[in-house]
Amino acid sequence: MFHTARRRWLTGAATVAIGAIVLTACASERGGGDDDTAADVDGTFVFGAPSDPANLDPAFAQDGETFRVSRQIFEGLVGTEPGTADPAPLLAESWDSAEDGMSHTFELKQGVTFHDGTPFNAEAVCANFDRWYNWTGLAATESLSYYYGKLFRGYVETPESAVYKSCTPDGDYSVTIELNQPFAGFIPALSLPAFAMQSPTALQEYDADAVSGSEEAPELTEYGQGHPTGTGPYKFDEWAPGESVTLSAYEDYWGEAGQIDEIIFRTIDDPTARRQALESGSIDGYDLVGPADAAALEDDGFTMVSRPPFTILYLAFNQAVPELQDPKVREALSYAIDKDALISQVLPEGTEKATQFIPDVVNGWNPDVTTYEYDPEKAMSLLAEAGYDEANPLTLDFNYPVNVSRPYMPDPEQIFTVLSSQLSEVGVVTNPVTDAWSPDYLDKITGSSDHGIHLLGWTGDYNDTDNFVGVFFGGQSSEWGFDNPELFAALQEARGVPNLEEQTALYEEINQMVAEFIPGVPLAHPAPTLAFAPRVESYPASPVNDEVFTDIVLTE
Repeated sequence: MFHTARRRWLTGAATVAIGAIVLTACASERGGGDDDTAADVDGTFVFGAPSDPANLDPAFAQDGETFRVSRQIFEGLVGTEPGTADPAPLLAESWDSAEDGMSHTFELKQGVTFHDGTPFNAEAVCANFDRWYNWTGLAATESLSYYYGKLFRGYVETPESAVYKSCTPDGDYSVTIELNQPFAGFIPALSLPAFAMQSPTALQEYDADAVSGSEEAPELTEYGQGHPTGTGPYKFDEWAPGESVTLSAYEDYWGEAGQIDEIIFRTIDDPTARRQALESGSIDGYDLVGPADAAALEDDGFTMVSRPPFTILYLAFNQAVPELQDPKVREALSYAIDKDALISQVLPEGTEKATQFIPDVVNGWNPDVTTYEYDPEKAMSLLAEAGYDEANPLTLDFNYPVNVSRPYMPDPEQIFTVLSSQLSEVGVVTNPVTDAWSPDYLDKITGSSDHGIHLLGWTGDYNDTDNFVGVFFGGQSSEWGFDNPELFAALQEARGVPNLEEQTALYEEINQMVAEFIPGVPLAHPAPTLAFAPRVESYPASPVNDEVFTDIVLTE
């Protein structure tokens, strides 16, 4: 089916299907697009967000709430097929990739403008690619350009490792991107909000790359605070930090407008308060519904929508901590965790137990991977071999975020409570260390080595092992604190293999390498649930959160 609001094409079979619970009415099926019907519906849509966006510039972001907002404002060359994690044309109407994977030519959509009137064309595409590549200093660090660094591997000052080589316009509406090395995930990676097209005029006018502060505490640019400028169906109006972000329909949008002409993302960090706001009618919907709330809301007539589990929740071991450099310690901690108990006690219905750091629908998932099933006696034995006992217990900082819900981590404090109790049962002492999610927690975990074992996770961006394991373990990082050249080299090789069958076999081997190395414990694949007011007839649920509000269907 076409999603006419963004003219996305269906290019293949769905890899990840939305379950029957998701309502499937498309915007194009609303009574033939009757304008009178749209006029009868309140066009203001209020969404309860669990946290503020970290940044209005998605190129300098890595968090879901920034991307939820930015998907309304910005569009990339590539989108996703509705209801799947698979790539589909968006601002690029088609593309042609060389057999060796070293060049990709895109034919661009014509008649598209950015919100400031700047034309979208080949020159604008190259301006964005060159912007990312030419970042230096603080801009070229993990805490800011996280996705570009992880996927494109290098900048102008490190050309020897860079995937990107050049961007060349072939007329106004055709552009060729050349790479220095093959990257099999290049096309689907372009569906990420971090690689959305932004107005070159606005980027320059508002000094988008003039980042300041430190890697641990970067400061937003003028552009990132108040001037995001894309080609999407909604333009930016206002951001009141800690309260709300307001967007309004872009009148010259190239696609169909849909029923919603104003979006208010209202920040409500407490899950109970979000549920109460929906029940009182002050918001139209919210994400990350708590397991205890879902059934009650459905019984009361609210519209419930579940995403398929395309997530991973994990307990990470930062090997910058000396005690965690001992493989016996990491193995002991793995045996100490009862994943089944964790899932049954605090995670949503539909959550699947994880055996590795990717869901089982992703190519490269290994059915024979080494696992560490719950065995507290073995955990205590390994700790004793490592030199820890009741008189000299293993003591670790345990970092987790507060006042936030994430798709893979609906209630961090509850998860911490369960896991710390399980670790205590085998004699491990944990010191809780908490920080607010954005920017403090993310900056501490991904931008410094000042943390111990910690909770984090991932919502997959597209269906490729590199988007999970490659992002986590493709090179040295502050989060994991280890150097494993063999693993890094294997991941580098696999991401450049264009043959899917050969690549899948390599990733199966890599997932076994990761399991034996034990960088952390893959805990679960939670299934996030959203709740909406009864007036929401359908919502475009996506396993990768590619949800644009022009596709929402409302009733009177």
